[in-house]
Amino acid sequence: MISTAPNTLDEQITDTPLRPQSFSEYVGQEKIKRNLDIFIQAAKKRKETIDHVLLYGSAGLGKTTMAHIIAKEMGVNIKVTSGPAIEKVGDLGSILTNLNDGDVLFIDEIHRLNKMIEEVLYPAMEDYKLDIIIGKGPAARTIQLDLPRFTLIGATTRLGSLSSPLRNRFGSTHHLEFYTPEEIERIVKRSAHILNIGLDQAGAKKIADSSRRTPRVANRILKRVRDYAQIKNISTITNAIAEEALKMYEIDSLGLEPTDRHIISTLIHKFKGGPAGIQALAAVTGEEVQTIEDVYEPYLIQIGFLARTPRGRVVTPHGYNHLDIALPRDYPDTLI
Repeated sequence: MISTAPNTLDEQITDTPLRPQSFSEYVGQEKIKRNLDIFIQAAKKRKETIDHVLLYGSAGLGKTTMAHIIAKEMGVNIKVTSGPAIEKVGDLGSILTNLNDGDVLFIDEIHRLNKMIEEVLYPAMEDYKLDIIIGKGPAARTIQLDLPRFTLIGATTRLGSLSSPLRNRFGSTHHLEFYTPEEIERIVKRSAHILNIGLDQAGAKKIADSSRRTPRVANRILKRVRDYAQIKNISTITNAIAEEALKMYEIDSLGLEPTDRHIISTLIHKFKGGPAGIQALAAVTGEEVQTIEDVYEPYLIQIGFLARTPRGRVVTPHGYNHLDIALPRDYPDTLI
């Protein structure tokens, strides 16, 4: 399966050469790039650090890459961690006290920070102070340490899961959208050039069309199609070769994988097309709620195959058509 799930360490290493190093190399997200460029240039002109930045959007859209580019454009170092990795206040304290003036601290999955860590983070973000409690009980006392003026960049797939106090402390918030087919095609061509993969125009378009409008998926599919072509002793990926490889990996023309089709067909056959609650859907499909919400659902909603209603998830007419299933006679007119 080729999905938008987080990369393993090996994948992160192999994907590193494909990461754009500047806004000029970064394909797509034009509005965000333009706003951030002004933001950064103004801060550099004042010789100040930039305000804290929050990036949110579906998995695989380039939040981590954007954070690295921001640090590079500012000419500073970046320290990378994630919400689940910061388990204790001491972990956060160690990270913050080892930063230098102007450095960027990037926290991926920031919505998964526990509340105790968040409370310590508030004064660090606002006043660049770190409060440490020494001792226990009546003898306990608080020591306040000065921190360097750093920039926190947070990334999340779930903006609504961030507490309001934390969300409001970010001076700049940006929503990464799904990419257009043309942008994904440019990304595929760029990656093929870097990896020295033979790829013609039709092959690039076929891979782009099946990449769920997501760069991470596009790069993974490109590598798997390359593997298929090499086994067949073919030097250039054409439309026909890409189509053969995608068929073998069970990825259809819109980038839907077996799990996507299973979710839609389950809603149709087990829940009469919906509405169905996310917990019930997860139980029947055997997938975790978070996996459905973060990995599969955003794209199915984006292409109009799934709709969220107050009562639950509903398959749209486009979803029925894609699976070649007739629309029920009692299908709600409001969703057609």
